[in-house]
Amino acid sequence: MEYLPLGSTGLYVSRLCFGAMTFGEREQTHQAWIGNEGQEAASRMVATCLDAGINFFDTSNAYGYGNSERMLGKALAGKREDAIIATKVYFPFSSDVNRLGASRVAIMREVEGSLERLGTDRIDLYQLHQWDSSTPIEETLRALDDCVKQGKVRYIGLCNSAAWQIAKADGIARLLGTERFCSVQAYYSLVGRELEWEILPATKDLGLGTMIWSPLAAGYLSGKYTGDDASKGRRSAMDFPPVNFEQGTEIISVLREIGDAHGASLSRVALSWLLHQQGVTSVIVGARKQAQLEDNLKAIDLKLSDDELSRLNKVSARFPVYPGWMPNMQRGQDFGAALEHSKTVMS
Repeated sequence: MEYLPLGSTGLYVSRLCFGAMTFGEREQTHQAWIGNEGQEAASRMVATCLDAGINFFDTSNAYGYGNSERMLGKALAGKREDAIIATKVYFPFSSDVNRLGASRVAIMREVEGSLERLGTDRIDLYQLHQWDSSTPIEETLRALDDCVKQGKVRYIGLCNSAAWQIAKADGIARLLGTERFCSVQAYYSLVGRELEWEILPATKDLGLGTMIWSPLAAGYLSGKYTGDDASKGRRSAMDFPPVNFEQGTEIISVLREIGDAHGASLSRVALSWLLHQQGVTSVIVGARKQAQLEDNLKAIDLKLSDDELSRLNKVSARFPVYPGWMPNMQRGQDFGAALEHSKTVMS
């Protein structure tokens, strides 16, 4: 396993992070499309990750209506010192309106609930699951700062936020003298490279770590869901994250060619591509089945050549949004040339 510091902190996390969103009890039929294999399977997966050198585990207070945190806590019982636990706050699993969002009331309530479910006395990384437009960021930062000062939380992070929100939060934290967010968790994959337009430049500039969720686009990049099968499996319940299936088919074709050359699965190649991208700290891998997890873990050892990376970059390139294309136009290039230039830059 390889390790990197999380942003500008001294906390070293594994390049692969295990995502426990798939943890659910067998009686939770409502989330069977995500995962509900039970505690035994969850404990086995966590043990496999620890054996592989993974020290980073991600969950949320909302996953499985709290059961993901409970099951992860049980799986890590007796191994807590070997693990860095990240969880989230924003979405409640209660009808109480004041449990929603990132207000002081919600944060103080939910941090206690997460600590109890996880069976621990501290959360290593406490993340805002979503930006709360109804709560001043100053209130949120002060509440999180109090959690850190009380020893309940070690570090704080953001999820699913726009670049301007990330920059605003960082600037206000510096102004107030509160704890700063040290990481951003966001979606990034070969069929979803929008992160490169604004968010990744912001995290690099501010010295924040990045955690990548859904690196296989909900299983699409495994190659199992193409053509008429594109919306089957997990996507039959929720077609998310969105995929351009026309471009996706071309990406799958290149993944298959590279995978065949290495004797590796498409999933392993797609994960390896992400691990080669500058600015990516840790890639979150989750699995419903033990075999899927074991295959995903092998991505850390798959090294792609410059030519293979270039081929993947080219087939998955997206035309940059404004103002990203302005520098190319200002150099007198037309849109066609700008697109080719963007492919070259991203490669």
